Amino acid sequence: MTQTQLIVDTNVREFFQGLVTDAVANQHVETTDETVFYVVNLLVAFSDSRALFEQTPDGLQIKPLAFLYGEALEARNANERNYALKQLGDLALFISGIFTDSLNRKLVDVDYYIAMGGNAYGHLSDLTRDTGRWQVFNEIFDELAGKFPAFVDVLGEVSENTHLRNDSDIMRLYEVWMRTGSKRSERKLRRLGIEPLSGSVSQRHH
Repeated sequence: MTQTQLIVDTNVREFFQGLVTDAVANQHVETTDETVFYVVNLLVAFSDSRALFEQTPDGLQIKPLAFLYGEALEARNANERNYALKQLGDLALFISGIFTDSLNRKLVDVDYYIAMGGNAYGHLSDLTRDTGRWQVFNEIFDELAGKFPAFVDVLGEVSENTHLRNDSDIMRLYEVWMRTGSKRSERKLRRLGIEPLSGSVSQRHH
């Protein structure tokens, strides 16, 4: 990791830490510092566009939850299964909290994401009670499973305060940056908490 990337990561983490802490208080959610830290890390992780979008023949798309669920079912060992379920829970929480408005205009609505995410964390809570390094996350998974809708509201407030409301708008902005290397699009993405990645821009513009 370069010094510049470390500074960016630190700034993004501090940015989301303040927003999540305030949102938890405003939404009157009783939670632990560990769970708040987990949610902050989740937001930092999804500020890396590779964790949120994947390139498909139809353009950039958010990774489907059904695909992650399939990975969990087909996992070769407990670690792979837990990792896939964690990805599923994290992505469902992020999308249902951050992109609620755009979900309301789609065939698959927010209830689907809440059910999938809550169930994923619930399975993880059951599966990690006595399983080595995953055990440290057990109480966090248990809390996220039991309070999933409350944390959707927390991320909804974060979304309102960062203008992260519409996934299709963000994908269009990211696609413009990938195709053209637009500095304006790059600055907009960074203001939204999305860190564009060097090497993703089309080589035609270099």
